[in-house]
Amino acid sequence: MSAIVTRNVCQPPAGDIAARRAFGPNHRWKVLGIGVAANAGFSATFSGIPATAVAMRQGYHLDNASLGLALGLLGLGVALSELPWGLLTDRWGDRRVLLTGLGATAAWLFIMAMLVVPTKMAVPGVALLSASLLVVGLLGGSVNGSSGRAIMGWFGEGERGFAMSIRQTAVPLGGGLGALVLPSLALSLGFTAVFSLLAVVSALSAWFAWRWLHEPPVESGAHAATTASGPAPLRNVEVWRISAAIGLLCFPQVAVLTFASVFLHDFAGMGTFVTSASLAAVQAGAMAMRVWSGRFTDRHGSRRPFLKRCSALSAFAFLALWLLVIGAAGAPSLLPLLPLMVVVAGISVSAWHGVAYTELATLAGAGHVGTALSLANSFVFIGFCLVPIAIPWLLVVFAWPGVWLAAAICAALAWPIFLRPA
Repeated sequence: MSAIVTRNVCQPPAGDIAARRAFGPNHRWKVLGIGVAANAGFSATFSGIPATAVAMRQGYHLDNASLGLALGLLGLGVALSELPWGLLTDRWGDRRVLLTGLGATAAWLFIMAMLVVPTKMAVPGVALLSASLLVVGLLGGSVNGSSGRAIMGWFGEGERGFAMSIRQTAVPLGGGLGALVLPSLALSLGFTAVFSLLAVVSALSAWFAWRWLHEPPVESGAHAATTASGPAPLRNVEVWRISAAIGLLCFPQVAVLTFASVFLHDFAGMGTFVTSASLAAVQAGAMAMRVWSGRFTDRHGSRRPFLKRCSALSAFAFLALWLLVIGAAGAPSLLPLLPLMVVVAGISVSAWHGVAYTELATLAGAGHVGTALSLANSFVFIGFCLVPIAIPWLLVVFAWPGVWLAAAICAALAWPIFLRPA
């Protein structure tokens, strides 16, 4: 079985082991490519659909509260399913879980493309849309833990941070492509085209996983240990601390991903091109920073200090955005600066993911990678659930300055929770 599964799991058939021996050490880059493809595909869904918020609000006849509910339930679905999928990954292996999850996600998105889209005859209600997005999240939660476990098994300690950071670039990559393509697609061809395209992407990712995703051969000196180190993740206080800090630091990131397009449209008066380009710039910058941060922390062994610095910088960036919004309310000449400040704040709060997940997986131990990563992602997607629901109410009470101040507070709270250097 996998080099990162504990020894009490039954060994695979001899023919399966012989098949794995055919893969050389360079096969790990194919495994990494599969992880990138799977995460990019699902990121295009959970980040790309919120990028269509303006079109969704119009097409489905939603107010801001209903829009927030629908988008929030997409995140809730992932939050609820992450940990069960992670436990299944550590028991069944990444290949089976990834194939099951991606295939089911593709099938459900095709169903949505046929049945849950506005037409001239009828417009689906908010309950049907919200429930459908909840199911998308429940199925798509399989991607994160399973692909991370595969990468931790195929890569050695000195390159895991780099590899995991490359995998994490798939999140802004998919989100950026979704932000560029899906809003215009929704406006021109409708949500049938949006959901169909996302279904095709998930189906292609499943095919790549079926073709190339295999367990690392134990005989060739697999990189991960065959037994877990330390207590199980759910009984490890340090794992819970890192997971909670990851979740808190994702709250401001989710605010950018879900409501930045609405903010730039409603408050700053920007059109579809500017809003899409701004979100795409956030994702492109996040990709570059994640790759750099993974390589940098691999070389210097400074994951924990890096995470603390990212928390502080993110808090300062959102404080700057808060001040700029207050200033722009009285001085309209400042409005053109808002897209730039959204990009800066969005990149600063999106640069750390690969480093955090590598530190978390290393701390949890090889046999518990899927569970640990899924625990962290449960916190992340609690944010994807709560933030879109909370923002419309913050707008009612505090307007847009209150939204960005709350984002700064969340980033600041993550700073003391991240672990100090060992």
